[in-house]
Amino acid sequence: MSQSTPVIGIIMGSQSDWETMRHAVEVLVDLGVSYETRVVSAHRTPKRLYDYATGAKARGLKVIIAGAGGAAHLPGMAAAMTTLPVLGVPVESRVLKGVDSLHSIVQMPGGVPVGTLAIGKAGATNAGLLAASIIALMDPGLAQRLEDWRTRQTESVAEMPVDADNPHLVV
Repeated sequence: MSQSTPVIGIIMGSQSDWETMRHAVEVLVDLGVSYETRVVSAHRTPKRLYDYATGAKARGLKVIIAGAGGAAHLPGMAAAMTTLPVLGVPVESRVLKGVDSLHSIVQMPGGVPVGTLAIGKAGATNAGLLAASIIALMDPGLAQRLEDWRTRQTESVAEMPVDADNPHLVV
C-alpha cells in the first residue's frame, strides 16, 4: 500500500494476476498517487468482494482498477456493487491469451459500466494512467505531475531510428 490514504483500489482475482497488475502500481508510484492492492476473487472469495466493493467509497477510494483472467467476473461484479468508476484489465490467460477475459469484461450489460482496457501489461499501465487522470480532475498537483509524465514520455521517443547492432550506421 502507498503511504497516504488510498484513493485508488487495485484488486485482482488471484496472486498470479500480480504480474500484470503491478504495472498499474508502477504508474501510480511514478505519479505519487495513493493506492491499495488486494486479492479479491469473484468466485472464490465472494464475501470479500462484496465487502470491498460496497465499502470502497466510504473508505475514501475514488476509482477501482480490477484485473481478472479467464471468466473475469471481478470487474463487473465490483461495478455492480459500487457507483465508483471501475476500470477492468483483462489478464492474459494461457489457453485463450486473454481474449476470453477481454470479452467477459467488455460485454457488461447497459447500466453497469466497466471501462475496459487492453489485455495484459498495456492495459494495466493504461488503467493506472486513466485512474490518475480521473483523480487529476480534482487534484491540480496530480494534473501537473501527469502532464510532466506525458512530456517525459514524448521526449523519450527518438526522432531517428538507431541500428542496435551497428550504432554508427546511419539509418
